[in-house]
Amino acid sequence: MTTSPGLRGTVMRADRSVPGLSTFFGRAPFWNLRNEMEHMLSSISGEGGIASAGFNAALDLSETDDAVEVRMDVPGIQPEEIEVEVAGDLLQINGERKAEQEEKGKTWHRVERSAGSFTRSIKLPCEVQSEHIEAHCEHGVLTVRLPKAVFKKPRKIQVKPKA
Repeated sequence: MTTSPGLRGTVMRADRSVPGLSTFFGRAPFWNLRNEMEHMLSSISGEGGIASAGFNAALDLSETDDAVEVRMDVPGIQPEEIEVEVAGDLLQINGERKAEQEEKGKTWHRVERSAGSFTRSIKLPCEVQSEHIEAHCEHGVLTVRLPKAVFKKPRKIQVKPKA
């Protein structure tokens, strides 16, 4: 392990040499390319970078015997500002976190909380009953419960000899 200073503090890095390949190439192939990609991505995602623009809503998707559940972090968004739609096997959630108005007389030293609109589309793992979907938002977490479609179980018919 080595340490190096990063944009957001000390970064721990594992030794990326691969026995056998390191003697031929000096280091494992493609690690230099990966390091360059990491550097490029960290430079655009820093303060005011491209990747920091907009709001990214993280979500969890789980399934039980009778329903599919989606839990999404939506801090600072009012429930009436969130749209939930289901079309076939696709769940789409749209919303927007409004930017706070800058207050005059303040000197801003750091602004990390992002604002903007988001759209998340999730392919559902099974068919659901769209007329029974429930959604609620509490403490900045949106929960969408999608009951699974009820299929009639196949019925076995016993074949009897004709009397």
